[in-house]
Amino acid sequence: MKTLQNLIGGMWEDSRGDAFHDVIDPATEEVVGRSPAGSPEDVRLAVDAAVQAQPAWAALPVAERVERLSRWADTIAEHADELAELECREMGKPVALGRTFIGGAAQGFKAAVAEALDYPFEETIAGPGGSATTILRKPLGATAVIVPWNFPVPMALGALGPLLAAGNTVVLKPSERSPMSAVRLLELMDLPAGVVNLVLGDSRAGAPLVAEERIGLVHFTGSVESGRRVGAESGALLHRAILELGGKDPVVVDAGVDPAATAAAVAFGAFANSGQICTSMERIYVHHDIAEAFVDALVEVANGYALGDGRDESTVLGPLVDQRQRDIVDRHVTDAVDRGATVRTGGTVPEGKGFFYPATVLTGVDDSMLVMTEETFGPLAPVVVVSSFEEGLEKAAGTRFGLAATVYTNDPAHMAAARDIPAGVVWVNQWQGGGPERLYEPAGDSGMGATGSRAAYDAATRPVSVHTAPAAPAA
Repeated sequence: MKTLQNLIGGMWEDSRGDAFHDVIDPATEEVVGRSPAGSPEDVRLAVDAAVQAQPAWAALPVAERVERLSRWADTIAEHADELAELECREMGKPVALGRTFIGGAAQGFKAAVAEALDYPFEETIAGPGGSATTILRKPLGATAVIVPWNFPVPMALGALGPLLAAGNTVVLKPSERSPMSAVRLLELMDLPAGVVNLVLGDSRAGAPLVAEERIGLVHFTGSVESGRRVGAESGALLHRAILELGGKDPVVVDAGVDPAATAAAVAFGAFANSGQICTSMERIYVHHDIAEAFVDALVEVANGYALGDGRDESTVLGPLVDQRQRDIVDRHVTDAVDRGATVRTGGTVPEGKGFFYPATVLTGVDDSMLVMTEETFGPLAPVVVVSSFEEGLEKAAGTRFGLAATVYTNDPAHMAAARDIPAGVVWVNQWQGGGPERLYEPAGDSGMGATGSRAAYDAATRPVSVHTAPAAPAA
C-alpha cells in the first residue's frame, strides 16, 4: 500500500519521520491508506518553502492571484465526486452529502477570493495642509492552516481562500484521520511552488508548526483542548490565531411552527454527517404546545435515516469516524439513560463491522447529563420541553460554548429576540443559511478571531499607515 507524501516546495516527498498511521475505512474497518505521523523536520522544510515563495506570490497583481485561485476552484468543482469518495473512505461521510458540501465549498472559495478585488489593500486619506495618510494592508507572510477530520476539503478551502488571495503562503496540515482527500486536493492545484505546502501527521507535525517563529498566523479548527494550546503558543510568539473550536449548538422550536416540517429540518441538523459537524444541533428546546407532535415526527424521520456505507447513494447516515468517537456517543447515551432519559428511537450500538450508530432521539433529558453539557459529535437529538419561547432562549444561552444557534419561529418579535443568543452565528428558520457574506466570531469556549467576508482579509493582512506631509520650503 502506497504511503502518502508531503508536498513541500512543489515536490512530493516522503516524511522525515519514522512513524506512520493507518487510515481506516470506518464503514468496513479496512486499512485504505498509510500516512506519516509527522516530524519537526517536515515542518521546517515546509515553512522554508512557504517563506521563500511568499515574496514573489505577494508581488503578483491581486487580479492575477484571484484568477489563478479561481481556476483551482473550478478544478475542485469538477472533481467533487472524486474528493467526496475519498472523504467517504477515510471518515465515512456519505458521498452524496460530501459532493454537496465540496461543491458548495468550491463556490465559496471562488467567491471569497474574488472579494480581494474590492478589498482596500491601499487607500489614501487626505489630511490638512496637503498632507495625506496612506493605509497599506500587507500580507503576514507564511501562515498555517490546521483542519479537522470531519470536513477536510471544505474546511481547508474556507481558510485558504482569503489567506492566499491576500498574498500569504500556507502550510496546510490535515488531520491524521482524514489525510487522503487533502492530498488529492493539492494534487489538483496549479499554483507556484511553495505557495501551498502540505505536511501530514498528528501532533508531531501540528505542535512544531504552531511553534514555528516564521508562521505569522495559525488558522485552527478542532477541539477546545487543542485550541487552547494553539492559542497559548501563538500568544507566546505574539502571532495571530483564528480558532474555531467545539460547539453544543442549541435549537429553539417555537409554538406556531409546523411540527412535522420543523422536525424534518431539525433531524437533518442533528443527524447530517452522523452529527459530526461543529454546528450540529446538539440541544433541542421545543415549546410544550407542539412538543408531542414534534417529537413524534422527529422519531419518524429518524427511523427513516438509512444506516450504511456512504458509497451507497441510498445511505443517509454513514459511520462515525472511528471507534473512539462511537465510544463517546455511546457513553453520552448511557449516561443520559442512567440519569432518567428515555430513548425514543436508536440508542444502541449495531452489531457487525463498521463504527455505526443509529439516529437517536432522547426525551426527559436535563443539564445533569453529558449529552446536554459536553460536545457529543454524534447522531443524537436530545429534546427538552419548555413552557415558553423565552425559556427556550434562556436555556439555549446556558452553555460555555457559543458557535452557532438555530431558531424556528413565525413570530417577528421572537425572530428579533433570537439575536440575543450569545453565539457567533444565529440562524432563524434556516440552518446553515447565508453565504460568503457571513462574518462572525465564536463566543465562549467555541473559539476566537473574527472570520468570513472582509474580516478574513483583515485577519490575513497587517495594516501599515504612511503619513506624508509636503516638503518644507527652502529657507
